[in-house]
Amino acid sequence: MGRVLTDAGHEVILLRQQLAPNSPDPLVAAISEMNGAVLVSHDGDFKNLAPRAGVGRRRFAKLSRVALNCSEPKAAERMRVAMSLIEHEWQVSQGRLDKRMIVEIQTTVIRTIR
Repeated sequence: MGRVLTDAGHEVILLRQQLAPNSPDPLVAAISEMNGAVLVSHDGDFKNLAPRAGVGRRRFAKLSRVALNCSEPKAAERMRVAMSLIEHEWQVSQGRLDKRMIVEIQTTVIRTIR
């Protein structure tokens, strides 16, 4: 995924270069949020940490993320296909009061959550 993002002109900070391996998800989310970074992950747990609505909604209220819910071998190509949508959603989110951007990429579906 990093290469797809850098090829599109985005800065990439790899978790393994910043935090200890197997750092807890809440720490990863907190650091991403503090730095205004978009968290890209294959970990479905982040959906529970930072849901768009419902219980716990305020926990990571500013965390933007791209959730890859497809096989790792397909993830880079799916991300490449979704890049224009991701960039568009980022631009749209910056004009809203709630600036979070959430994009879920699955094997056959790419969706945004507003």
